[in-house]
Amino acid sequence: MAELKPEILEAVRRAAKEGRITCTAARKLAVELGVAPRLIGQAADVLKIRIRECELGCF
Repeated sequence: MAELKPEILEAVRRAAKEGRITCTAARKLAVELGVAPRLIGQAADVLKIRIRECELGCF
């Protein structure tokens, strides 16, 4: 697993409402941060945030 920068973890934490984030929002966040969607998924796992409404099976 790649090392997760604190700013990635914080961005995912802020984006998640009630411990959940949509697949669309997670992919958009990855683009905004300039990171692979996989890193957003890893951050969500670390933070115990669920990704919902998955569209492509990215996470």
